[in-house]
Amino acid sequence: MVRHLLVVATLCFATPLLAESPPASSPTSAPSTAKQSGATSSPAKSIGMFAYPKNNQSADQQLKDENECFASAKQQSGIDPHAPPPAAKTEEQKKAEQKAAADNAKQAKGGRVRGAARGAAGGAAVGAIADDEAGKGAGAGAVAGTMVGGAKQRKANKASKQQAAQATAQQQQQQEAQAKATYQQGIDTFKRPFSACMDARGYSIK
Repeated sequence: MVRHLLVVATLCFATPLLAESPPASSPTSAPSTAKQSGATSSPAKSIGMFAYPKNNQSADQQLKDENECFASAKQQSGIDPHAPPPAAKTEEQKKAEQKAAADNAKQAKGGRVRGAARGAAGGAAVGAIADDEAGKGAGAGAVAGTMVGGAKQRKANKASKQQAAQATAQQQQQQEAQAKATYQQGIDTFKRPFSACMDARGYSIK
C-alpha cells in the first residue's frame, strides 16, 4: 500500500514539471533582408544625366537598361567615366617647380665690371675738371661704379627669377585647365552613345 502511494505521488509531481518544460525550440530563420532596389546607384545619374521612362518601365527594368547602355557606351567610346580624373599637382609640387625655374633662370653677369669701367671713366673726367689727379678720380669712380653695377645686376637677376617663377605658375594653371577640359570632353563623348542607347529603349534622357 505504501509503495503504491509513492508511485502515485511521484507521477503527480512529475506531470506538472513535464507540462511546464518549454517545447523544443524550432530553428528560427534569420529575418529576410528586404530588397533595396533604390540602393543601387543609377549609372545615368553618375554621369550627371537623368532618364525618364516613356513606356512605364519599372525601376528594376530601368536600372537594367541603364547598366547595359552604360557598358555598351563604354565599349563603343573607349571611355570609362567612372575612372578618376587626372590628379592635380599638390601645392608643394607646384612651389618646388616654380623654385626650380627661378633657380635656373638666366642670370645677368658682368654688371660689376661694366659699372666699374663706366665709373672709372666718369671719375677720371670729373677729376680732370676739378683739377684733381685723374687717377684718384678714376679709382673713386670705379668703386662707385662697381657698387652701382652690382646693384643693377642683382635687381635684374631678381626680376628674372620672378618672371621664371610666374611663367611656371601660369604654365601649371594651363596644364590643369587643359587636363580638366580633356576629362570633360571624354565624359561628353561617352554621353552620346549612352543617350542613343537609352533613347532606343524608350527613355527620355537629359
